[in-house]
Amino acid sequence: MRYMYTFLTDTIFKKKIYIISLWYLITALAIVKILISGNFNNYLIFKFTFYSLLDQRNFFLPQPENFQHYNLYGPIFSLLIAPFAILPNWLGHTLWTIFNSTILLIAIRKLPLPSGATLAIILIAAHENLTSILSSQFNPCMTAIILLTFSFIHQKKDFWAALMIVLGTFIKLYGIVGLAFFFFSKDKKKLISGLILWSIVVFVLPMFLSSPAFIIQSYKDWYIAVSEKNIMNSTLITDQDVCLMGMVRRISGNHTIPNWPFILGGLVLFFLPYFRTNQYKETAFRLLLLSSTLIFTVIFSTSSESPTYIIAFVGVAIWFVVQPKPIKSWQIVLFIFALLLTSFSPSDIFPRYIRNEYIKPYSLKALPCVLIWLTIIYQMLTIDFKNYRNYAVE
Repeated sequence: MRYMYTFLTDTIFKKKIYIISLWYLITALAIVKILISGNFNNYLIFKFTFYSLLDQRNFFLPQPENFQHYNLYGPIFSLLIAPFAILPNWLGHTLWTIFNSTILLIAIRKLPLPSGATLAIILIAAHENLTSILSSQFNPCMTAIILLTFSFIHQKKDFWAALMIVLGTFIKLYGIVGLAFFFFSKDKKKLISGLILWSIVVFVLPMFLSSPAFIIQSYKDWYIAVSEKNIMNSTLITDQDVCLMGMVRRISGNHTIPNWPFILGGLVLFFLPYFRTNQYKETAFRLLLLSSTLIFTVIFSTSSESPTYIIAFVGVAIWFVVQPKPIKSWQIVLFIFALLLTSFSPSDIFPRYIRNEYIKPYSLKALPCVLIWLTIIYQMLTIDFKNYRNYAVE
């Protein structure tokens, strides 16, 4: 096991051309598979938000003549998708997929880590990214938004960090977790003023292609749609609720188990490391908080489904590469457990019987991420990062 680890870290992880080529090869394979199948449904949901904006049509109602299911993204998303929406479906979808993969790649490379470590994260996250882009999901971009928020604050670019927080929040609500890095900011006034300014801009911008009344009503409709979806997610009849609460509900068979005790307990644990103010300036501590934030966002959300786990799994990858040398055997085992059960379980390389009879019915995809998140919290509470040794991957 250690020989394989050394081979990966000393040989493969340090070859940028190999990793980047693999990343785009996987992206290309996903594009080809969807083009052959002709199934653009999720992309069409996104695409028609732009036309709903132009027609001032409720964003969140079904449009069976155009796509199945319904949209759950905020009004500003209709402008983000606009450059792709005006193109033929095959071309718009292709460019949308490339955009999602590229923006996540860039965001990972901007992390304050050695080049070898960021390449390792890209390699570790590659399969999970495939799972997401095969569904034409926005989640890779959402992951990038959270990563860029962290990096901009770390680089003292608080104004742009504010844009990322606002954009992510107004698109999918997940972006609000970028506030977790607020205390790392060296210019909190600039960050707060940026949040206010960008909130106004992002709120008003869609009005130029519709009307103020329509956008205001759309935010009310969005609240109703998201609330109803959260209730439905916990009924055990959807592919969502792949989270800690969903795992407990599905294993027990009791859909009435509420979310709030888990979320409350999770928030308490999440915020405990903030009391270690003397660790704030340590990059390793900050990176573990980033990892914790990415995983927390998914394992405590009833909206989480398999393609959402690109967010959490980038957090897993960051946790793994940040571990000090020499990396411990139990950390390698926990990482491999996550790689197999979280990342590979939805794919055909995993036994179908186990996937269909155990992993999906009981939301076990969440289990390794929960264990790693608890490990991160423990490490953040007990390690003196001033004496932190070199990262596992450099």
